[in-house]
Amino acid sequence: MFEALTRLFGKAEAPADLSDPKLAVAALLVHLAAVDGVMQDSERNAIRGALMDHYDLDEAAVDKLVRDAARRDAEAVDFYKFTSGLTRLDMDDRIEIIRMMWRVVFADRSNHELEDNMVWRIAELIGVSSRDRTILRNQMRGRAAEAVEDQ
Repeated sequence: MFEALTRLFGKAEAPADLSDPKLAVAALLVHLAAVDGVMQDSERNAIRGALMDHYDLDEAAVDKLVRDAARRDAEAVDFYKFTSGLTRLDMDDRIEIIRMMWRVVFADRSNHELEDNMVWRIAELIGVSSRDRTILRNQMRGRAAEAVEDQ
C-alpha cells in the first residue's frame, strides 16, 4: 500500500510525448478495444490498420506505438490526459479520430454500450458534435454490415 502511494505521489508527470497526437489517439483506441472486457483480434487489427492508414506508419512503427499506448493507457486515470491536446487539432482531424474509434468498435461487428459511451465521451471532450458522431457511427456500422455480406 505504501509503495503504491509513493508511486502515485512521488511520480513525475508523464513525459510530454502525450502531446503527440499519434500516441494519444493510439491510447484511446487501445482503451476502447478493451472497454467491453475483451480485446478481440479483429479490434487489434482495426487499431493497427487505422493508425497505419491515418499516420502512414509501417508495421514496426505501429507496433511500437501500440505498445507505448497500452502502457500509457494502463497508467491513466482518465481520458483528459489524452484528449486535452487533441482539442487543438483541426476539426477534420478530430472527426477522423472519431471515425477511427467507430472503426475499432465495429471491427467485431458489435457495438457494446460501453464502447458507445466511450466514443460519445471522447467526442464531447474533443469538440466533435453529436450529429457528426452519429453520422460517423452509422457510416461505420454500414461498412461493417457490408463486410459481413461480402463474406
